[in-house]
Amino acid sequence: MILISACLAGVNCRYDGGNNKNKEILKLVKEKKAILVCPEQLGGLPTSRIPCEIVDGNGEDVLMNKAKVMDKNGEDKTLHFIKGAQETLKIAKLYGVETAILKARSPSCGCGIIYDGSFLGNKKEGNGVTAALLKKEGIRVFDEENFKEYIK
Repeated sequence: MILISACLAGVNCRYDGGNNKNKEILKLVKEKKAILVCPEQLGGLPTSRIPCEIVDGNGEDVLMNKAKVMDKNGEDKTLHFIKGAQETLKIAKLYGVETAILKARSPSCGCGIIYDGSFLGNKKEGNGVTAALLKKEGIRVFDEENFKEYIK
């Protein structure tokens, strides 16, 4: 079973109430090879919500209390992102997930590249909070831009 960001399968759970439907990922869902999650919803955040970015670090730093996830209005949403990552991990373990395909650049799901915390569209190296936790637990994490070469 593959864990997939729900927005990639067309679920309207993005911060702006939309989705990032990807036909190839949707095919995995229809073939019953995937379980969908939205870590931000699992963490208690509503849809729609104010955009968030990791400030002063990356997902690994957030998990070690060295960085925060802030919304664009300056509100600290760190605990929501940590809870969402923990709930996502519980689901992954329940289903025996070994691979995840998550939303690129997201403060939860970003894998390798995330936004830099300035809310200006700038990017930096790092993982989102959920991606960092899943990787720490030995789950292979990809995004919708690089999963094809790894998924059969």
